[in-house]
Amino acid sequence: MMETKVSQQYNQMASVYDRRWSGYILNTLLFLKNWAQIPPSATVLDVGCGTGEFEKIVLAENPTQHMVGVDISQKMLAIAQKKCHEYTNVSFQTASVLQLPFADDSFDVIVSASAFHYFDAPDAALTEMKRVLKPDGCVVILDWCRDYFLCQVCDILLKIFDPAYKQCYSQAEFHNLLAAAGFEIRRASKVRFGIVWGMMIATATPQPK
Repeated sequence: MMETKVSQQYNQMASVYDRRWSGYILNTLLFLKNWAQIPPSATVLDVGCGTGEFEKIVLAENPTQHMVGVDISQKMLAIAQKKCHEYTNVSFQTASVLQLPFADDSFDVIVSASAFHYFDAPDAALTEMKRVLKPDGCVVILDWCRDYFLCQVCDILLKIFDPAYKQCYSQAEFHNLLAAAGFEIRRASKVRFGIVWGMMIATATPQPK
């Protein structure tokens, strides 16, 4: 199963992850925070939260923000819990995006950064996010974009050499997945971080029932 491979890979790299990818993590997560403009009163779910760096960034600005992080790597989550242990308004859980352990309509904002390319069933993942999102809430997803040439190269190489990797998408494909899952795109953009990392981001809300 793809998620098992992803979990094993990130458990192995957990202890060095923040150091190895420090620049990428800081640049992309600061961009995500500024883009998302999360209201201080919002309850936030971070899907694929990793070592909890996004939580740390948000809490530095709003220490009372209610946040839940989920990931399939227990060792990454252990680091996240240590980072945020003094915040009773933040929690972390081991969970698959395909089976989130929350009731319907639980969150005001759902974010996910640099995880979508690992989702084995992105359509099902988006449907599950929509289930736990409040009808007036929003989802904000930041991920690699295949519209950039170097991301196309990475996509080809990772499919060959990385058994945990699924694929990255063009912006059009990504938007089609959001629409098929019942989302309306409110804001979207593409952005480059350095030479290699071409990214796309979208804020989307549930389509009215």
